[in-house]
Amino acid sequence: MYAEVVYMTIMEMLGQSSVLAVLGMAVVFAFLWIMVVCVSLTGKIVKKMGLDKDLKKPGYTGPVSTGTPPQVAAAITAAVAEYQKDESQK
Repeated sequence: MYAEVVYMTIMEMLGQSSVLAVLGMAVVFAFLWIMVVCVSLTGKIVKKMGLDKDLKKPGYTGPVSTGTPPQVAAAITAAVAEYQKDESQK
């Protein structure tokens, strides 16, 4: 009728908890090892298939021509620099 009450000693509890801790660390280690292997294999497959190369890699072609004469661009740059200098002194 009554359930038997089972008491564990401290040493039994420490033994059981250490087994569970080691088992948990082993599971995490196995998962991480499998993940590293999968990522490495994926990298090798991607390189072998040539999928790591950009098809259209835009290169630097120099400054974009806006049709603004260089004298006007220099004047604008000087005005912005003067404004920033005045603002930093305030």
